Amino acid sequence: MEAEVNGEKLRPGDHLVTSRFGFTHHGIYVGRWQVIHYARLSDGLKSGPVELISFAEFTRGEAVRVRAENDARYTRAEIVGRSLTRLGESRYSISTNNCEHFVNWCVNGESRSAQVRTAGLSTLFGW
Repeated sequence: MEAEVNGEKLRPGDHLVTSRFGFTHHGIYVGRWQVIHYARLSDGLKSGPVELISFAEFTRGEAVRVRAENDARYTRAEIVGRSLTRLGESRYSISTNNCEHFVNWCVNGESRSAQVRTAGLSTLFGW
């Protein structure tokens, strides 16, 4: 059975977004009900890695949507390939290297986060 979101088939390279308490979480769908994402902070203050997890683990039962990437710099195969190159990386930073930074880097080659910019975290803390 193929993965679907809101009646649309998921395709490898899709930019997935789901809700968490107070923020949105981003990942790359790689096929076969699997997602690569930045795990953020886990086990207290220890940085979590870029990891491959199931779709169900990624969504945690929350709704998920596919963010349209009409101006993606890379093909879907390249997006998946770029995400795979960072598996195991453990340099999470809420302000400079979070899940949204990671996904935007995979899709467009630019590490950026609208959430950080909107929240003013980079300005507030001088990041």
